Amino acid sequence: MAYWLMKAEPNDYTFEDLKRDGVAEWDGIHNHQAANNMRAMKKGDRAFFYRSLKDPAVVGIMEIAREAYDNPDDPKESFVLVDVKAVKPVKQEVSLKAIKAEPRLKDMALVRQSRLSVSPVSDEAWQLICEMAETAG
Repeated sequence: MAYWLMKAEPNDYTFEDLKRDGVAEWDGIHNHQAANNMRAMKKGDRAFFYRSLKDPAVVGIMEIAREAYDNPDDPKESFVLVDVKAVKPVKQEVSLKAIKAEPRLKDMALVRQSRLSVSPVSDEAWQLICEMAETAG
């Protein structure tokens, strides 16, 4: 199983929206590196739901429900969609400030490439953030 971090702007979509919807397509990705990360996702992989912009933080855990497929709104076929489903909210939100303050997370793409909206998370970083969130992954 691989782990990921996927950012959402709170005015566009929230973890509460995902819980309500059950399964949702993850769209709005217009960055080639983020799209390549989505192409690498496998059904059953886990991802952190990361609220960006306002009070940025890891707020929930999702599972990849459907692997990458063509985005019908992209005539150039450069970008893809994946379907995700809510697993659970985290018990304690893990803020960007807390992530940046933890030296063991300094190599995370979230820290090094702050504008990348979909990024891989190492096994070690996943476990550490789950501990910080007081939530089993």
